[in-house]
Amino acid sequence: MGEQYGRYEQYGGDHQDFRGGEFNGDFTAKKVEYHQHGPAPTALDALPPKVAGFTGRGDQLGELLRAFDPDEGEAAGAVLVAAVSGLGGIGKTALAVEAVHKACDKGWFPGGVLFVNLHGYDDDRVTAEQALETLLRGLGTPPEHIPNGVDARAALYRSVLAVRERELGAVLVLADNASSAEQVGPLHPGGARHRLLATSRSKLPQLGARLLPLGELSPEEAYELLDRALRIAAPGDARVANEGEAAAQLALLCGHLPLALQIAAALLVLDRDKPVAELVAELAESGDRLQHLDDGERSVRAAFDLSYRRLPAEQARLLRLLALAPGPEVTAEVVAVLDGADTAPVRVLDALCRAHLVERGSGRWRLHDLLRVFGLSVVKGDVGLCEEGEAARERALEFYLRWAEAADDRLRWLPGRREPERFADRAGALAWLDSERAGLVAAVQWAREERYATSAVRLSQCLAEYLDWRRSFDDLITVCGVAREAAHHTGSRAAEASAWTNLGNALQQTGRTEGAIDAHTRARDLFQAVGEGHGEAMAWDNLGLALRQVGRAGEMIDAHTRARDLFQAAGDRPREAMAWDNLGAALGEAGRSGETIDAHARARDLFQTVGDRHGEARAWNNLGGALWEAGRGEEAVEAYEKALEGYREFEDWYRAGRTLSNLALTHQRADRPAEARAHFLQSADAFTRANAPTEAAQARTRAEAITP
Repeated sequence: MGEQYGRYEQYGGDHQDFRGGEFNGDFTAKKVEYHQHGPAPTALDALPPKVAGFTGRGDQLGELLRAFDPDEGEAAGAVLVAAVSGLGGIGKTALAVEAVHKACDKGWFPGGVLFVNLHGYDDDRVTAEQALETLLRGLGTPPEHIPNGVDARAALYRSVLAVRERELGAVLVLADNASSAEQVGPLHPGGARHRLLATSRSKLPQLGARLLPLGELSPEEAYELLDRALRIAAPGDARVANEGEAAAQLALLCGHLPLALQIAAALLVLDRDKPVAELVAELAESGDRLQHLDDGERSVRAAFDLSYRRLPAEQARLLRLLALAPGPEVTAEVVAVLDGADTAPVRVLDALCRAHLVERGSGRWRLHDLLRVFGLSVVKGDVGLCEEGEAARERALEFYLRWAEAADDRLRWLPGRREPERFADRAGALAWLDSERAGLVAAVQWAREERYATSAVRLSQCLAEYLDWRRSFDDLITVCGVAREAAHHTGSRAAEASAWTNLGNALQQTGRTEGAIDAHTRARDLFQAVGEGHGEAMAWDNLGLALRQVGRAGEMIDAHTRARDLFQAAGDRPREAMAWDNLGAALGEAGRSGETIDAHARARDLFQTVGDRHGEARAWNNLGGALWEAGRGEEAVEAYEKALEGYREFEDWYRAGRTLSNLALTHQRADRPAEARAHFLQSADAFTRANAPTEAAQARTRAEAITP
């Protein structure tokens, strides 16, 4: 190329303009590009702000900070990756952001913080390759220097972080809202000082991370969240503090779920004149709580729907069926019944558990309360799903009824009768009933629906003896009330009479005597109307017991006498023994001492004849009382000790407590203070075992008042 003489001017566009130039010799032109770069922008301070009103989570916060601590990073087995997982709306991001802010405040990450939202449950979720591009850009890497492919980008990402660690220090990476380990794994920062924190609705065991599953808030934390949210909006808003009981109920209706609580607080903030109790009433009376837990920008239903829509068909189906289960939790056996299979679909359950849509504990499975509401709404919105659900509920009710009948047969069994097949002993029947009580009580309430009324009413009858035995009178009143209404609606007068009988017994035990008298009178009249002599006898006997509490001795004696005669006529000797025992108590109230002792003795002998050891114990106790009233103290002590032996055999701790108190009084009357004090203390222990704290306290007070 020859020597050049001349000049040129540069114009806009993609070429050089040499017009007007003078050239001597050969000349060649070539396009040259010039680039002028400033420092590449970074996004190392892009951490979202703390959530206003964040509260609670002290243990989990501490665990995350221990994972971030650089001093721990030097140790063998240091935690380089942590993963917070939990149900949608449980507060994973809020906890993660709070923890990262606290770690930064401690100066642990001088190299900065990177944040990426993986949108794992959106339709267009972020891939690992896209996330790496975002992180590399955040680290200041020019776009044209970012290679294609996950592996190449991950290698460059780690290299850039290594340089940053040497120059500035450790970096913390927060990957929010991941749906799989595949999204998060390539984001591992490498090195010994960097940390990666991921949040997900699913557990991510494949990451080799410190796993931190997040549950609902405690009642105290939920209360604090509500109170703090209102005071942030208006410092003088003390509605939560002023309505503590209503606030606790609101937190319960929100399932102690942070998202639901925040929405409820927002609804109260929007309406400063609305009492907390009014919002509670709206939620409690609503057929679909999730309809109310929506503040226009946030929705619990939408949060759950994101998880539900990603489920495979078999997981979605099982989630819906579990939402239909009676009671808050179910055994694997009940899951199998709902599923219509011989065994529980453990693989599907495990998958739902990993996704935090089902919780497992002590061999049982449960849904969060609001997730159950969500599942029910999904079923109700589809005719086909409704029919699938109805069939599952029928199977569940039949299962509960079959086993409850067997358990009730065992509880009522007496020697000489045919042995019940399903339970080998009384303890086994009680253990099964104890474990399934919540589900059984809930299933009875299906009696309000015509399809299930007959079976649910039968189930209530199978639970009466058990609930009375366990002194679960609130549950007994609930199931009897539902059964009575259902039986009346279906025209089953005998079933209605039985429900009145059981309801009357529960009302009597809880001190609602007038209600008990009315219930037993209604039962008697209904049994008479349908010609059920045995039921009528039961009603008379129970009516007599209720009349005793209001001191109507003459009517008591008449009622128990009628019951005794009807049982005699029916040849029901165990019930006749019970009527004799109750008649003895009525005669005692009337001051007829000799007849009282004779009646209790007859009852004792009949109970012995039929092999009813528990009934015999009751008769011995009552006989002891009659002997004590007659001034025959030593015979009374012997009778009480016989009663105590029987009650202990059946682990009837409540009646054992009463008998021990009777023994204590007998010893006290005989001027034996040491024996009296010892028996009162034993009585307190028995009442404690029977979950009767008031009676236990009274017995303990009596013991302390005795000076040996």
